[in-house]
This record gives sequence, C-alpha cells and structure tokens, in this order.
Amino acid sequence: MLGRAWFVTIEGIEGAGKSTCMAVLRRFFEARGEPVVSTREPGGTELGERIRELLLSHSHEGMTLKSETLLMFAARAEHLAQVIEPALAAGRHVLCDRFTDATYAYQGGGRGLPADQIQRLEEWVQEGRRPDLTLFLDVPVDTGLARAAQRSAPDRFEREQAEFFERARRVYLDRARSEPGRIHVIDASQPLEAVAGLVEQVLQQVIGND
Repeated sequence: MLGRAWFVTIEGIEGAGKSTCMAVLRRFFEARGEPVVSTREPGGTELGERIRELLLSHSHEGMTLKSETLLMFAARAEHLAQVIEPALAAGRHVLCDRFTDATYAYQGGGRGLPADQIQRLEEWVQEGRRPDLTLFLDVPVDTGLARAAQRSAPDRFEREQAEFFERARRVYLDRARSEPGRIHVIDASQPLEAVAGLVEQVLQQVIGND
C-alpha cells in the first residue's frame, strides 16, 4: 500500500545527466508498484511548454531578467495547479526535472537577481510547497558543457559563458549545504552507471520502505 506521496526533484547544470537519473527515479518507484508522474520545468503543462519555448528560444536573446524570472514562475504556477498538486493529492509521486532551486541558481547566481526577490515570488506562487527530496547532480562546468555540446544545438541558456554556470553551480552547492536534509549532492562526474547507483543509494536511505 502506498504511503506518503513524494515530491522529488533533480537539479544540475547542463550535461549533469538529469534525464538518465529521472529514469532511475521512475524505476525505483515503479519497482515498488507505486504510481509516478514525471514532469519538467519550465514546462509540464500546455502553457508551461509554450513558455519554455519562449525562454529557450534564441529569438528572445534580449529578454529582461525580470521577464525571464516572471515567466519561470508563471509556468511554475500552472505546473503546480494542474500537475503537481493534483498528483500529490491523489497519492502519486511526482518526479520533476528542475524546480525552484534552478531559479535561485540560474536567475539568481547566473544572472545576479537577488535571492530575496526570488524568495518573495516563491512564497507567493508556491504557498509553502517545496520538494521533499532534491538530488543535485554535481559536475564540473567544463565537463557538463562538453557533454551538453555532444547532445544537441545549444539553447539560449546553454550559450552562456562558463562563468555563468560556475556561479549557478556555487548557488546549488550553497543551497545543499544550507539544506542537507532535503538536498543531496551526487558526484555526477562519474560514469552514468556509477551515478545511477549513487542515486539509488540515496533513494534507499531517504525513502526506503516509507
């Protein structure tokens, strides 16, 4: 019988291996016979996916930081209302590729938006909803960008300089140090099989037979 419904997020800079580890998460819960919803940010809903296109498209290179951040939270508001909250209320685990930690890292660390401004939007939009568990896949910036370059043409964020991702990575690590009970750091510089094993180990330790 399903116990609590978990809201689990995966975070990391480009090339960290989030997609692969999302599959590991899904298999973990499905092996227990428990219902799972996999989703992503920005996106997750019809409106959210349209906002994602705006955010990632090179046709909006001049977008202001305020517009970018507000669009992120607009997509998040829809995501929470249409996908995340209904799934959790129905007893389904929610696995999400990125959530608000990414806003602190990218718009905050990367672009320089003060954290208190992001926090005010978080409090307004999320009304206390936060992930129960976050896995931060940590990888050196040069390694992550090299992996991402082999994957596809870079989007608007992936074209940023390495310094942007260094700042984002530092924010992720700072948040992990400040919230060790929620955010678990995974060494994602290793081969994917080893990273998947570390993810499974955290899941067993934190969720176990819950």
